[in-house]
Amino acid sequence: MNHKNLQRPSLLALSLSLAFAAQAQTRQLDTIVVTGQRASLQSALEKQRAAQGVLSVVHADGIGQLPDDNAAEALARLPGVTLERDQGEGRFVRVRGLGSDVNTISINGATVPASEAGRRAPGLDVVPAGLIRSLEVHKTLTPDMDASSLGGSVSVNTLTGFDVKGRLLALDLGLNHDSNLGATKPRLGVTFADRFADGKLGLAVSVSGDQRRFASDNVETGGAWDEGKLEELELRRYEIQRTRVGAAFSLDWRPAAGQQLYLRGFGSRFSDDEQRQSLAVEFEGAQAAGELGEGTAVRSLKARKETARTASLALGGSLDLAGWQLAAEAGLGRAEERTPEGLAGSAFEADFDGLGFTDSRRPLLQGPGALREASAYELDEVEVEDSRARDRVRHVKLDLKRSFELAGGASLEFKTGAKATRRHKDNQQETYVLDSDTLGERGLADVVGSGAVSYPWGGGFGPAMDAGKVRALWRGINLADSRDDEDSVVGDFDIKEHVDAAYAQATWESGGLQLLGGLRMERITFNARGTALVDAEAQPVSVDTRSTHWLPALLVRQDLGNQLLLRAALTSSLVRPTFEQLSPGMVVDGDEAELGNPRLKPLRSRNLDLGLEQGLGRDGTLSAYVFTKSIKDFVFQTDLAGSPGWEDFSQVNTFANGGSAKLRGLELAYAQVLRSLPAPFNGLILGANATFVKSKARVGGYDEGVWKSREISLPSQSDRSFNLSLGWEGRGINTRLALNQQSSYLIEVGSVFDPAKDLRVDGQKRLDFSLKYAVSKQLELSFEAANLTNQAYYVYQATPAQNAQYERYGRSFKLGMKWSLF
Repeated sequence: MNHKNLQRPSLLALSLSLAFAAQAQTRQLDTIVVTGQRASLQSALEKQRAAQGVLSVVHADGIGQLPDDNAAEALARLPGVTLERDQGEGRFVRVRGLGSDVNTISINGATVPASEAGRRAPGLDVVPAGLIRSLEVHKTLTPDMDASSLGGSVSVNTLTGFDVKGRLLALDLGLNHDSNLGATKPRLGVTFADRFADGKLGLAVSVSGDQRRFASDNVETGGAWDEGKLEELELRRYEIQRTRVGAAFSLDWRPAAGQQLYLRGFGSRFSDDEQRQSLAVEFEGAQAAGELGEGTAVRSLKARKETARTASLALGGSLDLAGWQLAAEAGLGRAEERTPEGLAGSAFEADFDGLGFTDSRRPLLQGPGALREASAYELDEVEVEDSRARDRVRHVKLDLKRSFELAGGASLEFKTGAKATRRHKDNQQETYVLDSDTLGERGLADVVGSGAVSYPWGGGFGPAMDAGKVRALWRGINLADSRDDEDSVVGDFDIKEHVDAAYAQATWESGGLQLLGGLRMERITFNARGTALVDAEAQPVSVDTRSTHWLPALLVRQDLGNQLLLRAALTSSLVRPTFEQLSPGMVVDGDEAELGNPRLKPLRSRNLDLGLEQGLGRDGTLSAYVFTKSIKDFVFQTDLAGSPGWEDFSQVNTFANGGSAKLRGLELAYAQVLRSLPAPFNGLILGANATFVKSKARVGGYDEGVWKSREISLPSQSDRSFNLSLGWEGRGINTRLALNQQSSYLIEVGSVFDPAKDLRVDGQKRLDFSLKYAVSKQLELSFEAANLTNQAYYVYQATPAQNAQYERYGRSFKLGMKWSLF
């Protein structure tokens, strides 16, 4: 999107879009809106004083100021928001220290389903940044909103015909370059918007596509340490091509004030074509760095193409009816991920003496020369997977609202409504394992191609395997004869969730005080179907549950004068566990068992938010918010062996509800346009925010029939996260340097009994840069650079000296041109 009126964003727009916190505000009922719109700070703050709640927003003009490839990466600029990255690219969003699966994502009001089988949250990497009009993160919920988020509710909004003045037709062309692989790929975007029928009908259409071809280098142990000695390690080289194609449209009919009818749609296709070459070594016995011994080496290739499709459609409208405002909406969303005949692994093995490693943080493999020769390796097995996961969400809602003028200048707004949501998630997977009995005696030399694997550390690991030659091994073979019944049966499930909700709320306002109070009721009906494999015998599993929850809320906003505002909120939220945790599948093999738990209770949270915001004249804001969350029925992975019903088992891995988890935090934000400085420094823009979070929860399990527990921090929660940006604008030049930093966090509880088995992600810093030049009002040229620090992703076990995973992605660069035809 690049209309000529949007070519040169004001200093305020640049500052606020990356100030990452409660900066300039626009009016949106019962929410604090942090926006990057090109409005003056004074006007924006006036609208903020009329708002209530906590909501951070990145607007389209802010998204374009830094090299963000997708919706997730744009959200990372906001306070309290951090990311789960995949191959260095932002994918899932965490809010205020809570994992992505306890947050809700919607596009144009329709809940976005998740394409991955076990997850509740969708990956936002499927949404190209070029389609987004604004991103909103609701950190407090009002009763008229879905209660299904503990951290935040993220809304993705696409362009409408009423968001621009006049006609818009813009073309965005560019190139993506990866330094690690040296590959360059294109990107393209087209946006059209206009109004018809005397300005009553608005139409907007956006199409965006981009492609990235990149590589990453990895060495990992998975945490296979025993008293400072290492049991195994693996070297990996990834080469990946990702393609995003998306489209969005909006058709709005606004014949008169208070009347509206709209139809909004979104669709995307995201493909991830990955090849992973690897060399793994398992030592005969655990070894210290520098020691040499016997072991088994495995050369492997994983090659698969995952294709995720996501679509949503929302039809709604509103009208005034005898003093009441009636709004109705129906929406649906669908997501699917398919991996047809994926090469999940192809293992060729050989035994060696003289194996070892150096450097415990980034282990470098030592071994004889034959370790990297194809002739040494013989076929062990090839694993083939064909999978499909689907997620469908439908909703219908009705809202009724009326405002009343009271004595003494006070006002009262009453709102009530109901919503019905239906969600259907299913997963199907077929796994085939082929060995030398099926494929015959084969060697690694039969499947290598030309050239060696490009790997920068420790001398690499020999010739590259060819995916086409590996696939040729099973051509003409009936895969059904090699079906793995356990993986092909137990992972399949069919889950249905019905949520029926109703609410009532009232907002009273007088002078500088505004109060909002209300109550929401949600009734959840749950049905799960799957299969248990008990000592190789398949048995059907069916579980049905029902629960009702009452969720009160009270929000306060007080104008203290001199541009100082106080906000407070006491709210409730409710989230179902992930589909992986709720899966009805079960495997029982002798005295060992692994199963999901479809009888898990929802996670319930009581939330308190309190904040102050000080306007700094016309040119900036300073804000501080404290928040606490008390979460009941926290879900964790545990071992039930020895517990009632499992007395004779040695291991029973499943999920359970815990007692409670606590989280508290502080968000600070500052933004200012330094207009008062002498030229050229009056073009400087400063933006900063910091979030500090602490949490605790208890996990436990049965150890020889005795329940034991310990305290942990919530997984995926960083104690500290920071954003800092320094920008300058003037004479058609717009440049910005931005730093994103977060501290270490727990990613996996290795054992509920032993904290030394836990895995943590090390702290990370990312530095991004952009430079844009407006040649004219119609034409803009840009250069962008991401991950300038070449930040490594490092996971360790117990201590930073013990590697679990070390991975580097390199830097990426973009060249672009935006051209507004009119």
